[in-house]
Amino acid sequence: MSDRALVLKGVSKSFADHVAVRDLSLEVPRGSVFGLLGPNGAGKTTTLRMVLNILGVDGGAIEILGRPADQAVRDRVGYMPEERGLYMRMVLEEQLVFMAAIKGIGRKEATRRLGPWLERLGLADWRKRKTGELSKGMQQKAQFIATVLHEPDLIIMDEPMSGLDPVGMDVMRDVMVDLSRRGATIVLSSHQMDTVERLCDRVALIDKGEKVLDGTMSEVKAAHGKNTVVVAFDGDGSFLGSLPGVAKVSDFGQYVEIKMSDGADPQTLLGEVAARLRIRRFEIVEPSLHDIFVETVTGHGKEAA
Repeated sequence: MSDRALVLKGVSKSFADHVAVRDLSLEVPRGSVFGLLGPNGAGKTTTLRMVLNILGVDGGAIEILGRPADQAVRDRVGYMPEERGLYMRMVLEEQLVFMAAIKGIGRKEATRRLGPWLERLGLADWRKRKTGELSKGMQQKAQFIATVLHEPDLIIMDEPMSGLDPVGMDVMRDVMVDLSRRGATIVLSSHQMDTVERLCDRVALIDKGEKVLDGTMSEVKAAHGKNTVVVAFDGDGSFLGSLPGVAKVSDFGQYVEIKMSDGADPQTLLGEVAARLRIRRFEIVEPSLHDIFVETVTGHGKEAA
C-alpha cells in the first residue's frame, strides 16, 4: 500500500488562452491533513476538480490511494464542494441515504450510519424536513455528512467552514480531527488561515496556477524565520511602523504583530517601545500562516510582473 493518498505529477489545465494550472506536482501523505491554499483564481478548485475527474487534465498524471485515478478508486473519495450540491426539495434523510447509495452503500447500512452523524451535527430533529427548509449553516453540515457517510479514505473539502457560526466551526474542526485520527486523509482548501494553521500537517500554496510553497507546517514557518514580534500595550502606537528595523505592522486591535527587517534586533525594538508605551505583552513568535500567505503571494506577483 502506498504511503501517499494523493499524488499529482506535472498536472496542467488551460481554458482557451488562460492557463489555470501549470505543471503542478503535489504529494499528500496518507493520514495527513493537507492544506491547499491560494488567492482567488489561483487554480485550487480547478486542481480539486481534476482530481475528481470533473475536469480532465491537459497534461500530467494523478494517482489516488496508490493507483492511477479511475472511477473505482474515486469511489473511495469524499468531496465537499464550495457550492452546495444538495437537492432543496428532497427530505434530508432521503437525500443523504441516496447520496451514500451512489457510492455503493445500501439503504439499511446508510441509515444506520446516518443517525449518529445527524446527532453529532445537530440535525437529528430535521431529518424528515426538506433540505431547503434548513439554514445555510445546517445545509453546510448536511453537505459534510454526504461527503463522509460512505466512509471515504480520502476526503477533499473546498471551504468547508462557509456559512457556519463559531459553534458550528468548532464542531466541524472536532469532527475533522476525529476523522484524521481514524486514518482518513483530508485535503482542505480554505481562505481561513487560522483553521488551516490549527488543523493541517502540511500545506501547499499555489498562485497563478503554479506551486510557490510546499512543506510541513513547521518547515514552512521555519523557512520564514522567527522575525515576528507580538506586542500588546496601552497608549498610542501609531509610531511603531516608523521605528528602525520594523518592516511591517499588522494591527489586530488588542495587539499588533510587527515583522522585523532582516538582521534587526527585537531587543532594540523592546527598548524603543518601552520608552513610549506601557507594555502588557512582548513576544517573539513564528510568523502566522496569514502573513506567510500574504508575503509569498505578494512576492510572487512582483516576480511575475
